[in-house]
Amino acid sequence: MVAKIMSIGLKGVEGYRVQVEVQTLDGVDAFLIVGLPDASVKESKERVTSALHSLGHQIVDKKRL
Repeated sequence: MVAKIMSIGLKGVEGYRVQVEVQTLDGVDAFLIVGLPDASVKESKERVTSALHSLGHQIVDKKRL
């Protein structure tokens, strides 16, 4: 399933539109964040994991061989 939403990005105090696309696949228990050039987004994986945990979902952080 693919979902697309509109959101905003910030550069200083100026906002700009961004389109966020999410795809879910059966049997895949991991997530990957791509297309984010800003260094401050490095913590976004932890934010997503925390949000999913607060909703009752557990994410296993292991690489598949």
